[in-house]
Order: sequence, then C-alpha cells, then structure tokens
Amino acid sequence: MPALTVADLTVLPRIPEPAGPRVGVTERGVRTVTTAPQGYEGEGFPVRRAFAGVDLALLDPFIHMDQMGEVEYAPGEPKGTAWHPHRGFETVTYIIDGTFEHADNHGGGGSITNGDTQWMTAGGGVLHIERPPEALVASGGLFHGLQLWVNLPQAQKWVQPRYQDLRSGQAALLTSADAGTLVRVIAGEIGGHEGPGSTYTPMTMAHASLEPGAALHLPWDPEQNALLYVLSGDGTVGAERRPVRTGQLVVFGPGESLRVAADPGQEGRHPKLEVLLLGGRPIREPVAWGGPFVMNTQQEVREAMVDFHAGRLGAIPAERVRTRT
Repeated sequence: MPALTVADLTVLPRIPEPAGPRVGVTERGVRTVTTAPQGYEGEGFPVRRAFAGVDLALLDPFIHMDQMGEVEYAPGEPKGTAWHPHRGFETVTYIIDGTFEHADNHGGGGSITNGDTQWMTAGGGVLHIERPPEALVASGGLFHGLQLWVNLPQAQKWVQPRYQDLRSGQAALLTSADAGTLVRVIAGEIGGHEGPGSTYTPMTMAHASLEPGAALHLPWDPEQNALLYVLSGDGTVGAERRPVRTGQLVVFGPGESLRVAADPGQEGRHPKLEVLLLGGRPIREPVAWGGPFVMNTQQEVREAMVDFHAGRLGAIPAERVRTRT
C-alpha cells in the first residue's frame, strides 16, 4: 500500500496530544461499528460499500463511500465506468495503488496514481467517466482506492462544476506524538496543518498508516462528526478501545478528540493498520437520493433525470471518447 510514504517519520511535524481531561473535554466513544458488504460497480470492479446500513443522519454531510479493490488484476481485467451524470454533490476519488483516469464534459480530468486525489464538484450537473489507462488494462496489476460522495448544501447544489487535481505531494504530512503513524491530510485541518482540498462544507479527510503497536490520539473539531474506515489491518478505537478490522466503519460519538491504535501483530500482506479518517459539519437538510443525483426533494431528483435525458447536462466530448478494439 504505497500511497505516499516517508522513510523517517521523526522529521515530520508531530500532532500535539489533546489536552488532558478537564471539564467539558471528552474523548470520543464509539457509537457504531459496521462491516462493509462487498459488491461490484461500473463495468464490474469489486468494491466494499463502506456506509451500507448506517443511518444517513450519522454520516451527514457524507452520502456514500466505496473502497475500490484492493484487487490484483490479470491482463485485460481492469475495469471502470461508462459516461454517466451527477448533480448536487461532490465525488472525491483517492487512489492508493494503481492508476485511474477521469474525464468530464467541463474540461476537468486527468490521471491519478499512488496517493493522488481528484475532487469533482458536480454542482448543477456534469457528465464524467472513470477508467483504468490502456497500459493497466493491457498489463494488469494492483488497484486500490476510495470514492467518497460529499453532499452539497442546498445553497450550493447549483454551483458551476469544478475539478481539483490534488497531487500526493500536496497533502500535509504529519506524525503522531510517538512518531509511529504517518498522517496524510487531504482536506480540512489536523493539529494546525491544513490539507489542499477546497470544500463547500467544513470537513476533514486524512489517511493514516499506523505501525504495529503505534497509537494515534487526535484533537477533533467538536462541531464535526467523526468516522473511521479500516482499509486494512487490526486495531482498537475510541475511549473504550473497541476492536476493529479490515472493511469496518466506525462512527464516533461526540467529543473533542479521537483515538486509534494498531495491534502489535498485523497480517503479513498488510504490515500496518491503514485507516481513513473523515469528519464533517452536518448540513442537516432533507436528502433525496436517486442513483447519480443527490438533491433535497424527490421532485428535484426527477427533474435532474429529465434534464439528463434532454441533454441539458451537456454532451460527451467527442475527443474524449475512447474506442477499444
């Protein structure tokens, strides 16, 4: 799991330990732990549905998240998605291993690889496509990533689409107090260090790699919720040190700090505990979700579908259509 690595964690800025217990300061406990079911997306690439079975009110402002892979493709096997529409939210695609290409009908797009992030704001409407490059299709290889859907507040659902190309080297790199964890801050702020992602609603997104036996105790904005998804490995979370493993989502309760620790022994193929940390200030607005559209009412979802079929979300750029033989 390469993403972005650092040989010597001791050279990185350290995340300050949250202040000791005092009146009104609490370490977040665990509200729920759920295990993501496995399925398929697009043309058939395997995913884990990280948010399946979790109340949307606990996830707000997040809507949906897939862990794509981890899968070792044989030659000819890598798959993507066909052109499809979105309206009313943002897609955030983070690639840990492998390479993925993106194109949309507003000129956004490019290729992202180990540790890169593409952040697409669908806003009032966009068409896009995601796919592996021809070289990966021909050769096969390891592929692993995440796609997160972030809701937009009603006031921003009709903004102009935009695309952020966030290279791995732009992430803020931090370590824990014990220098046993690499934290890559992609959006939001942790320990006074900000990630490069620009967001419409206040949120935090970070990928942490914990060495066996390492512990990470983070200050966390009390106005944001707190989620942790285990990409791989075994450990414990929360004030009660609850056990977690690969493919599980943790929803934390309220508080001003959160804790995660890696078990001393990890599975050989994944020597570290790898977790995604998410937090967001809840929007607290009605959510009407229909396929690729996330709006406030079912009528708006129906209108989005009508607009798509009428061509009002735009056309597929001819020069971006790739023909396979």
